[in-house]
Amino acid sequence: MEEKKEKKGTSSTKAPAGATQYKQHLVKFQSLIALFMLCLVIGLLSDKFFTVANGWNVMRQISVNICISVGMTLVVLTAGIDLSVGSILALCGAITAGLLKFGLEIPALDMFIGFTVLGAILAGMLTGTALGAFNGWTITKFKVPPFVATLAMLTIARGLTMLWTEGFPISNLGETFSYLGTGWFLGIPLPVWISGIIVLAAVIVTKKTRLGRYIYAIGGNESAARLSGININRIKIIVYSIAGGLAAIGGLIVTSRLDSAQPNAGMSYELDAIAAVVIGGTSLSGGRGTIMGTVLGAIIIGVLNNGLVLLDVSPFWQQVVKGFVILLAVIIDKANSKGE
Repeated sequence: MEEKKEKKGTSSTKAPAGATQYKQHLVKFQSLIALFMLCLVIGLLSDKFFTVANGWNVMRQISVNICISVGMTLVVLTAGIDLSVGSILALCGAITAGLLKFGLEIPALDMFIGFTVLGAILAGMLTGTALGAFNGWTITKFKVPPFVATLAMLTIARGLTMLWTEGFPISNLGETFSYLGTGWFLGIPLPVWISGIIVLAAVIVTKKTRLGRYIYAIGGNESAARLSGININRIKIIVYSIAGGLAAIGGLIVTSRLDSAQPNAGMSYELDAIAAVVIGGTSLSGGRGTIMGTVLGAIIIGVLNNGLVLLDVSPFWQQVVKGFVILLAVIIDKANSKGE
């Protein structure tokens, strides 16, 4: 009788463990399942979806979001947020285009500086990195909440873009620059190569370096990280600088692909980036998430955008759908956090 009771006891404890393991696997692969279902539905509704041309088109579009989303992931891992990436993207693209086409004139010194393609690109990337560093400095120095600080930068950068361009596009930037967004290398679009290199570098940083460990530590428990000797302020400034620099790279790709710097470029790009991060499994509370998860989230957002366009859905309804997707992703994230 005792042996039977013991067997019953052991079998009753194994059932919940199996259920928990099943739930963990489901949570782990939920983004892949969602992507598969989304592709299946769109493929059934549109015969243009599963074509080579559309596949490369989606990859090009995703490349820009991946650049921004990788930086956003690093920020969110520290329990922060960056709402300014779309505006920084527009400003850096405009500055690069302006310097490339018109150069820089300094009347006070009676000086004119011309820029090569490489020089203009570096100037744009430097601008994005500097704006990101300013975000980090404002957040750490004055203890301004990241939401407020980056919201302010969103407005500042958008205003500076309008001032720089005077509200008009800067176009006809030359074939050399346009190759950055439209060129191919070894049969793959150049923007895909750029985003792939960024992803690889970010994976190495987050998994193999001290900086990556510090980022996770700050997001997991900032007080404990500070007590263990981590320079919280320096790490946050570095992270926001990286986010600004990657937004600038996204701006270069967009400007190059269009062969034009549009004053209103990057509108709502921060929402797509946040959606990719959350859908990819990164917790908005910080300390939990992966770069590859974000890449998967960016692919889901890219496929969703492409599918809505192919199905001729109104742009207004597209915003509604994406809003619900973000909300659903946050709800799932909170549910997973509670389960843990």
